Parts: sequence; structure tokens; C-alpha cells
Amino acid sequence: MTPFQTFDDPEGGGNHAPRLAELRTALRDQDLVGFIVPRADAHQGEYVADADARLEWLTGFTGSAGFAIVTMDRAGVFIDGRYRVQVRSQIDPAHFTPVPWPETRPSDWLREALPKGGRIGFDPWLHTRKEIEGMEQALEGSNIGLIALDQNPVDTIWPDRPATPVGQARIHPAEWAGEGGDEKRARLAAQLKSAGQAAAFMSLPDSISWLLNIRGTDVPKNPIVQSFAVLSDSGHLALFADPAKFDDQLRAHLGNQVTILPHDALSAALTDLEGPVRLDPASAPEAAFRILENAQTDIARAPDPAILPKAIKNGPELAGMRKAHHQDGIAMVRLLSWLDRQQPDTLTEIGVVRQLEDFRREQGILDISFDTIMGAGPNGAIVHYRVSQATNRTISAGDLLLIDSGGQYECGTTDITRTVPIGDPAQEAIGPYTGVLRGMIALSRARFPQGVTGGHLDALARQHLWAQGLDFDHGTGHGVGAALCVHEGPIRVSRANDVALQAGMILSNEPGYYREGAFGIRIENLIAIEEAQAEAGRQMLGFQTLTLCPIDRRLIDIAALSPDERDWLDAYHAQVRDALSDDLDDRDRAWLAKATEPLIAS
Repeated sequence: MTPFQTFDDPEGGGNHAPRLAELRTALRDQDLVGFIVPRADAHQGEYVADADARLEWLTGFTGSAGFAIVTMDRAGVFIDGRYRVQVRSQIDPAHFTPVPWPETRPSDWLREALPKGGRIGFDPWLHTRKEIEGMEQALEGSNIGLIALDQNPVDTIWPDRPATPVGQARIHPAEWAGEGGDEKRARLAAQLKSAGQAAAFMSLPDSISWLLNIRGTDVPKNPIVQSFAVLSDSGHLALFADPAKFDDQLRAHLGNQVTILPHDALSAALTDLEGPVRLDPASAPEAAFRILENAQTDIARAPDPAILPKAIKNGPELAGMRKAHHQDGIAMVRLLSWLDRQQPDTLTEIGVVRQLEDFRREQGILDISFDTIMGAGPNGAIVHYRVSQATNRTISAGDLLLIDSGGQYECGTTDITRTVPIGDPAQEAIGPYTGVLRGMIALSRARFPQGVTGGHLDALARQHLWAQGLDFDHGTGHGVGAALCVHEGPIRVSRANDVALQAGMILSNEPGYYREGAFGIRIENLIAIEEAQAEAGRQMLGFQTLTLCPIDRRLIDIAALSPDERDWLDAYHAQVRDALSDDLDDRDRAWLAKATEPLIAS
């Protein structure tokens, strides 16, 4: 049975210095003084296929966000707060320098690195129009120019670059889609026509997969079909993807209003479009803008037409997500029950990952929704830690074990984090753990009016950590797809997000705390936005918790919880117990009953 997650070690730093030297030679040949190497592919996805893992190949850094800027004497790897610890263990400090981002803007770094200016190359298929415009504005007056290249120089020096994936596409069942692809296309086409737009160019594969009710296997953990699309105001859609992905049954499902064309037909098709053509400057490649501009086609700058409809789940999509969380809850309870029966120093991080994978397979998982984060002790402080053979830690008494994982089921997508003590709880973790829990409960219980954004709610999850002088360097929550990508736009619970929350959207709720070299804490549930009862006047929204799994109580300072917080946790645990008990064997059922007993204030 093929494992979903592998534990290969990242390539050692010794391979990367020669690659860096080769890249600089290629840049000199084009009269360039630097080049930008993003983590992104042409679809701006968080996960990229092996063929698009240019940043990892060049630098060794494997994180899901970041980029490098290479000049003739410097190579900065820009990473946010999630990867400050990880990056130092993966790159060669003799050749690459971690750069804190967004604290350090790339324009400021370039101004300091290139005081005399120069030509900086970039691949226009790997950057959005918004990104390039922002950097060009920030570089005004610096004598530094951004040059769009016809060929990516990293590709020219990558002799064994993997082939582009050709994963088989499949139909997403109507039972879980809740709306036919033809209905969705008609709905979005009517919006285009109403806005006076002749067509929309779509570059986000999860938007296209949602629109057509198809799923794929091109990118691990994300059941998407790598593709571009042009949707016309008549409802016809041109799909640019490898035709080999689509069998006769799937072509019949798509119907005669969807035309499948190869990738290399895209540029010519864009050139022939009559405008206005809708493009999203935040997600569409800079290259697409340039093709249309060179053809003198009118462009309407507006969000991807599917991004908001996709985020607002319909009844069957929500039902599918609830079913997926029921299946996943069984697997998680079995894991936590099993974990409590093991002796310290007899387990490793990899061993627990494999055990969880086995439990999820028995619940019908198709794939994991991201690489499982199984961080024991100090590894838990690495926010997006990925265990490898080299880092695999024996789980010992006194460790905190942070388990962040999820599954892709046919009906839905899950993402859950639990932090459990091994042996006697670490006393220094009790205060932070209780602060994290109280913040998670505060967000779970929130009620708010229409128009409120994730940015408004972010402080609710941080308030009890702030009171202790603590915080965390990642967003509190992200949007989640329905049997799609576990990280889905356009909503987030973070200070930077300004998209209004609406009923039907699904978010993660995952505050945390990380003490480098010691431990990490995160507690995460998925929550669906629903209409909330209001006593009078204004219509309100609130959250329904989807995740079904006990929250470990051994690190809770029960006396620090308010009566409302204790009541919430007791009610949640009763819900978990009632939902899952009948699907467990006697041993796991007994464990669940004990794990969900009511709190008793000390």
C-alpha cells in the first residue's frame, strides 16, 4: 500500500552552491544582475508539483511560502514567521541568507543590495500583476528594473527537472457538489454579462475544479486539475489542460459547452479574445495581462468570478463536510486512545504519522490534505514542521506532541490540530496552553453582524495570550474548501483580511504558541459560519464547530477558565461523545468517555 506521506530528507546544502553558481552564470549571459525565484507555480498554488519546485531545488528550503532573490553576490531567502526556525536547518548559510518577510520588503533589500541599480529578471508566469506592480512602485527612483523573461533561467540549468504531472481527472459526485457544473457556469456567465464583461480568464485550478465539478490528482494533497480556463458570457468554457486527463465519461460529464484544449493553445486563445476580459490581478499571471495588452484587448480588473461562490458552501457541500469530519473524528479518537496506551520512548514521530494514516485509511481517506505535522518537544515549535528520517524524534516523557493533520475524503476536507502531553504535563506549558484554548473558545463562541471580516475577529483568539505577553506568528484561521484545497481564499482570520464573512463559509480556528527549543502548542477546529439567533434588531452570524475530537484537558488551568468557557468545553465534549461513541470499539469508547468527562473547577 503506497503511503500518503514520505519522509525523505531534504537535499543537503552541498548540492545547492553549484546550482547557485550556474544560475549566476546564466544571468550574466542575459545581462541581468539578479533573478527572483518564487515558491509559486503559474497557478499560485500553495502546493506545487515537483516540476515547479524551483525554490526548493535551488535553495533546499521546503516551506509552502517564500521566495528567493539572487544577485551576483547575495542570495536572500525570504520567509515569514512560520518558517524562521525551519529555514535555518535547510539552507546553506555560507551561500543563502534568511530574510524576515514581510518585515523586510524585497524592494528595500534590492535597493541595499544593488545601490547602482541593474536589471532583475523574473518569470511572468510565476508572478501576479498585483505583485509586479507593487514591486515596481516600490522600486521607483532606484534605477532597478524588473525584466520579464521568455524562459526561466532556473529551468535552463535544471538537467533532470521532473515532467509536468498528468494525473487522471474524475467527476465530483453531484451528491456532494449540490449544483451542476452547467448551472454554475450559467450563474457566473450571467454575472459577467451583467458587468459588461465578455469573458473571464481563470488561473486558479481549485476555482476551475469547483466550477466544473471535477477533481484531480496532479498535485499531492490537493484534489485539483491543473488547468487554465476562459469562461465566456454565454456560459461556454475553454479548458486548457492535458487532454489525456479526461476519459470519455468525464468528457460526457463536462458536456458540449466545455471545450478541452492543450496548454500550448492558451497564448493564442488569449490573443484572439474580444474584451473586456476579466482578470484577477491578485491571482492571474503577469504573463496573461501582457498577452492581452499586446493584443490591445480591454481588461476588466476584478476578482476570480468563482472565488467567492466557491467559498460559500451550499447545503450538500456542508453536509459532505460534516460527514468527512465524522469519519475523521473516528480516526483521531482511535489515534489518541492508542497513543495513551503507549509507553514513552517507544514511539517516534514517523511511527505516529503512519499509525494515524492507517486509521484514516480505514475511514475511506483518498489522500491527506497536507503533510502531517507531528512535532515532539522542540520540533513542535517549528510551525510547519515536516518530519524526515533525519529529524525523526523519539517521543519521550515530558514532551508535548503537536499533531496537525487532515484528510481528503470524497465528501469533504478536514484539518485538525491537537496538542497532547506525553507522561506528566510540562508545568511551564500550562499557562500558554490555557491561553490558546481560551482564545479558540472565544472565536468559537463569537457572534457578529453582517459585514464583519476575519480581520475584526483575529484579536479574540489572541487576547488571552497577549495578557501573558505572548503571541503567535501565523494567522488565526484560513478558509477551507469542500473536498478541495485545505487552504482556500478569499477569507482568513488575520489582521490583513478585509473580506466580509458570510453564512456557508468554512474557516479554521487555530491559535497557538511556540517556544523555540522547547515545545509548540496549537489547538484547531474547523468552523462553519451560520446565521445566529438575535434577540432583537440586527441579523447576526456565528460559528458551528465541524471538528469532532476531544481537546486534551491535562494542560488546562481549569481555575483560569470562566464559567462560560467551561460550559462551552463541556458541551463540545458531550457533542463529540454522542456523535462518535457508537462507531468505536469498547476500548476506544471507554477512552472517549473519560476524555470527555465534564470539567471540575479546582
